[in-house]
Amino acid sequence: MKEEQLELEKSKAMIVVEIIEYVPDSVVIKTIIKKSTGNINAVSFDTGEKLEEKTSPFDKFIQIIDGKAEVIIDGVSKPLETGESIIIPAHAPNSFKANDRFKMISTIIKSGYEEVS
Repeated sequence: MKEEQLELEKSKAMIVVEIIEYVPDSVVIKTIIKKSTGNINAVSFDTGEKLEEKTSPFDKFIQIIDGKAEVIIDGVSKPLETGESIIIPAHAPNSFKANDRFKMISTIIKSGYEEVS
């Protein structure tokens, strides 16, 4: 996995799908905004790549901006296509699989921490 800090020019229009490129046999993560209160990342997955299961104490908003993704939340597969979005609930085990290559925007807002009950 390749991770890059990206400083986009503020107050300038951009084409979101062009923020990040596909890299063969890789998952690439570019940080668009990183603040103590949350972050926004652009992520590209080449075909066959995946991110292992993890959990977060915060809800995560996922927007598919190119291709088709498989998001697994609490063991349930959720196929998503370009233009579709999903909210991954706080504390839910989740992972990503690229049966086809895809790009997504991941947004986490860290205010409103939710305790595990």
